[in-house]
Amino acid sequence: MNTKVIELTSGDGFRFNALHVTAQGARKGGLVLVQEIFGVNSYMIEACKRFAAEGYEVLAPSMFDRQDKGFSTESHSPDAIAQGGGYARANGLENAMADIATCIGELEAPVFITGFCYGGSMAYLAACQLDGLSAASGYYGSLVPGAKDQSPKCPTIVHFGQHDPHIPMDGVRAFEQARHDVPVYIYDAGHGFARRRSDDYDAHADELAFRRTLDLFNQAAADAGF
Repeated sequence: MNTKVIELTSGDGFRFNALHVTAQGARKGGLVLVQEIFGVNSYMIEACKRFAAEGYEVLAPSMFDRQDKGFSTESHSPDAIAQGGGYARANGLENAMADIATCIGELEAPVFITGFCYGGSMAYLAACQLDGLSAASGYYGSLVPGAKDQSPKCPTIVHFGQHDPHIPMDGVRAFEQARHDVPVYIYDAGHGFARRRSDDYDAHADELAFRRTLDLFNQAAADAGF
């Protein structure tokens, strides 16, 4: 697989970077992978390569380029969380959806989306608000429970850790009751359970969520005639 940073133009003319990873072997589809609040760092690059190894051409947009071009950090310190969270709030939903829509348009169908933490929220909201997606899988997105009144336009699943200190389970359960069209998978894990090499990593939860995501993408592609 080949990995490089490319530049894309959003709907408002803003130019932003995105990591592009080619599919290994036969291409199964395109995938927009949306970062955590820490930018397209080594953890996200590893996640991109993992999906590329399964046959997906991946684009990971640098979501906070409007605030800090090329921002990424390996730190999960309180300062890093505050910085990334501040960028997410400053960027807003409209800019985020515009950049994701650009990535969708850049990829040949079928196109899927996934994301982690902040990216998990953006993946769910993109599935509800944007066209051109065949399926979506969002990981521990804190905005997802509050978006229970928004309906995905494509098959969508979401993943949460039962012990996530940032996402109360009562909100997740309320989302599950409201959205019978969205399978909600809850794991015996905390926040960031799919972040390999980190203290939050849970191998069993990660592998199960990854397989469920691949199964969703494969089935959605087949149902759409790809």
